[in-house]
Amino acid sequence: MSTELRATPGAPSARPARPARLAAAVLALVLAALALALGTAGRAAAADDSPAQRIADGLRESPVYVDPSYEQAFPTDQQRRLAKKIKASGLPVRVVVVPFVSGDAWDGDPEKMVDVVHPRMGEGSDKEAVYMTLSRTEGFLNGYEFPRNGKHEAFWGVAAVGHQEDMKGKSLYAKFSRALEIVKSGDGDKVYEKATKDLHGDRPSSGGGLSPVLLTVLIAAAAAVLLAAVLGYRTVRTHRARTSARAPFTSPRSVFATARKTGVRDLRKRAQRELLAYNKELLAHEPSEDGADSDLLQLSLDAYAAAGKVLDEAQDIPDLAGVLALIHEGRGALHRSEPSASASALPLCFFHPLHGPAAKRVTWRPLGRRESLDVSACADCAAAVAARRAPEVLTQAHGDVRQAHGDVRIPYFEVPPESSLWAATGYGSLTAETLTERVMRGDFTRTSRRP
Repeated sequence: MSTELRATPGAPSARPARPARLAAAVLALVLAALALALGTAGRAAAADDSPAQRIADGLRESPVYVDPSYEQAFPTDQQRRLAKKIKASGLPVRVVVVPFVSGDAWDGDPEKMVDVVHPRMGEGSDKEAVYMTLSRTEGFLNGYEFPRNGKHEAFWGVAAVGHQEDMKGKSLYAKFSRALEIVKSGDGDKVYEKATKDLHGDRPSSGGGLSPVLLTVLIAAAAAVLLAAVLGYRTVRTHRARTSARAPFTSPRSVFATARKTGVRDLRKRAQRELLAYNKELLAHEPSEDGADSDLLQLSLDAYAAAGKVLDEAQDIPDLAGVLALIHEGRGALHRSEPSASASALPLCFFHPLHGPAAKRVTWRPLGRRESLDVSACADCAAAVAARRAPEVLTQAHGDVRQAHGDVRIPYFEVPPESSLWAATGYGSLTAETLTERVMRGDFTRTSRRP
């Protein structure tokens, strides 16, 4: 959305705001809010076309719903065969195959998706149903059931498929078919225990003739192995593993273009809602009588204009994440202008801005490099860095990479900084200059023309 709040070229962005300029800015805010609200209301008046509703409508026609982005991996004929198996089993099983991306309608969480879709089926929580979905961990499946009494033992039974050796590299049809068999047997917990027995360390036997010292060492080593196995086992069972040993980064990947477009559409709506909410905060703010907060207030107004500009020209998820970063920056300035304000807030998480505001600054050294960076990170990413694990990162496709390797997605900060404002700034972590200043002087316009 376009605004008239852009600062005069060459003038510093942080300067006392004259009454006339502030009045004009507020008028522009009102007009922009009206335009955005009218557009949002017009879309809301249309029929519900949310992702959850589309899934629910599809499940009413067939117990297998597959997003178009996965049709190559799960062809229509295989979907029909699995649907026939489900109907023949007599079980209330529903298979939902959709991409999970951080920042999507359910923030990349399969369980949230199920919790949103199930009520749209017109069924209460006591209505028996079993949902099978993809997991955020590549190669695994998730299972959920209603009521939550575990009658079908679907949670562990479906998760077991990803641990079974004969399922490694198998098709989605084969994996969901196996999951259906396990749920039908009702022995999901036992199947999971069997499939994950390799996660438990075997205790070495203490044969005769061992000295007390050596025996003590062996027992201690066995205890350490067992503890490590138990911790790994609990990690798998709680589905909290966020990194993969097979790749330097765990990213919110969507292998097909259609899935990425869906993520962009949903995130664009979220950015529009956030911008409208921020507009209301600006209009409700009362400047101090002595004008002491004028610099911060001007920054917050400029941030609104910058966010609107980026939203107008946003091409992908990194751009839309930039809109949220600008709104966060503006809100920070607005809140710091209040008498009871605390120290300046950190920017959004450097590794994945859709994780939200950073919790602390951390020193991070990228894999395979000598130099380190001081960046802002959310609590999860900070913990990953402290434990020397790869944090989850936001990715994007870059023209040069695409030409050389096909549609390959790389961490956004690996894109040459001259081609990406977000790579150059780390969404506010890598530069003392504000994102607002960079956008207002035209940096985003220049760098958004990607090859």
